[in-house]
Amino acid sequence: MSPSNLSQENGYSSNSSVTLIDEAGRSLPCTIKHSLEVEGSEYLLLMPVDFPIQIVAWDEEENDEDSAEATLLDNDEEINFLFPDARAVLAEHNLTLKHTAYTLTAAGELPEVDEEEILAIELEDEDGQLEPDEFQLLANFYYEEQEYGIYTPVEPLLFLAQRNHAGQLELLSPEEFHKVQPLLEELLFDGLE
Repeated sequence: MSPSNLSQENGYSSNSSVTLIDEAGRSLPCTIKHSLEVEGSEYLLLMPVDFPIQIVAWDEEENDEDSAEATLLDNDEEINFLFPDARAVLAEHNLTLKHTAYTLTAAGELPEVDEEEILAIELEDEDGQLEPDEFQLLANFYYEEQEYGIYTPVEPLLFLAQRNHAGQLELLSPEEFHKVQPLLEELLFDGLE
């Protein structure tokens, strides 16, 4: 398995874009960061055009006001319920919240990173290993006495997609991802952007 050379050789410029569509019919405009061909299949490394957004619920410990536990919301029903309030809060910061495929996104200009406002959370990867992720706080809001925070990842959010036989993009399954992961790591560590 050897990758073909990237971008221009596969017909994409560094600013080419595509749109991912999820099962609910929502779209996510993305920029193609890299493309590669492995065993006759085309793979695209994609980055959302707008900033990914994560809503976090803060659960305060009953007997310790200084201690709170952060829970990333990933339930569509709960996100849909909070979406209007989160959108209104971000609008006050000149950011437009969008309910896009696979992640919420926001358009606009992010504030400068404040190191004191960074949230570090350990998330489980595909192999069940805990990996630390850092998120930048954009705003807080309350709903029915529950505190929520709106964050964006410090590191870029990337998706790996493959064109199916109909020419449509599909996100890779964990098994397919493991097949091309070593090649992607090689490309990324070689400093290609």
